[in-house]
Amino acid sequence: MHIIKLTQKSIVQENILKIMNTLHLLCFLLFLALPIRLASKQYSGSFNEDYNGPFKVQETDEEDEFDEFLNLPNWESGGRKKDVSNVDAFGAVGDGVSDDTKVIDKIDGTIVAPDDPKVWDPDHPRMWLGYYNLSNVFFQGKGVIDGSGSKWWAASCKRNKSNPCIGAPTALTIDSSSRVRVRDLTVQNGQQMHFTIARSEIVRVSGVTVLAPGNSPNTDGIHVTTSKNVVLHNCVIGTGDDCISIVSHSSNIKMKNIYCGPGHGISIGSLGKNNSIGQVETVVLDNAFIRDTTNGLRIKTWQGGSGYVRAVRYENVKMENVSNPIIIDQFYCDSPTKCEDQASAVEVSEILYKNITGTSATRIAMKFACSETVPCSKIVLNNINLQSESEDGDEETYCNNASGSVHGHVHPSADCLLQNSEEEKSYEHNIRTEL
Repeated sequence: MHIIKLTQKSIVQENILKIMNTLHLLCFLLFLALPIRLASKQYSGSFNEDYNGPFKVQETDEEDEFDEFLNLPNWESGGRKKDVSNVDAFGAVGDGVSDDTKVIDKIDGTIVAPDDPKVWDPDHPRMWLGYYNLSNVFFQGKGVIDGSGSKWWAASCKRNKSNPCIGAPTALTIDSSSRVRVRDLTVQNGQQMHFTIARSEIVRVSGVTVLAPGNSPNTDGIHVTTSKNVVLHNCVIGTGDDCISIVSHSSNIKMKNIYCGPGHGISIGSLGKNNSIGQVETVVLDNAFIRDTTNGLRIKTWQGGSGYVRAVRYENVKMENVSNPIIIDQFYCDSPTKCEDQASAVEVSEILYKNITGTSATRIAMKFACSETVPCSKIVLNNINLQSESEDGDEETYCNNASGSVHGHVHPSADCLLQNSEEEKSYEHNIRTEL
């Protein structure tokens, strides 16, 4: 198996343009490396309907269902023969040391980033592998994209507060593209974020694995920004930050069969930083297992922002040892100094939690911390059972300026949400999260 080392400058300035020109003709990038073994205990075992453990990504009949769901084109080549080249014929060494950038047009093996931040091109500080303006492209195979992030993490201000807080590269970016499919790749040890989908639409990601240590800072797994009609399906993600983060101007996002842990959970936000406008709507998470994370299902917004998060449905989620299983936080503040109190806020409404079970590592199993001037509304809880990891069984729900309705068995009790109107009590039946 090839281990291919690429220099960052030549990738961004030379090879990416070459690959982009080739991609619009070939419509795919093929990785054929052998699957990596998930040796970590947290990724072993198999997933079943009882959520007895993490699941192993498997092919399912739902592939066709999601294609129909997104109204995607036929992903076969339509009669055009796929062209796969062996980089050896063009002079690649593949020893993990030599720079093979200039000979890469297609790729067989593991792509390894330069591991020293000091050699990174200052003109491109936030990106490693980037693809732009793609259409009808299929990324497929068992290849590994390795960001070699350990030295970046060591230099982070999250690890050492005396260091300046600077951005690091995202390992893989798909930007300004449409009708893109990514399947079965592994992205690991990202310098910062692992995989970003930006300013794109009709994107399908399935069978993707993202791996990084739980203490690696700011290493979001899959980050969706300013995009719509995105499906994340059968993905296993363990990082040092959000497993999945969905941020502003994103809509029609569906996640299904997701394993998350370690990390900071599955997040919408943060939104509204520096008095900005945040807009996220029509998001569905169906069937997930979240283990050993600092948060479970999180919506986070900054004071002073504006806009909205609405029409969000979380259902069929099992949690294990999660510190904040369900949390809406309109006072998010990821800053070394205290954040200023501000009246404006991103409005959070029309949020449904259904069939959410498992264990909480903290006493507050559900937290709705909302603004006095822009309260959270139309929060619906249906069949919730979150038990404390401790033997005391003292789990509870915290509410501040939040209202909604409760249906079926809900534990811990969420009476604090029941200061609502009759319209909100029946809201579950009208919630609009169909994509």
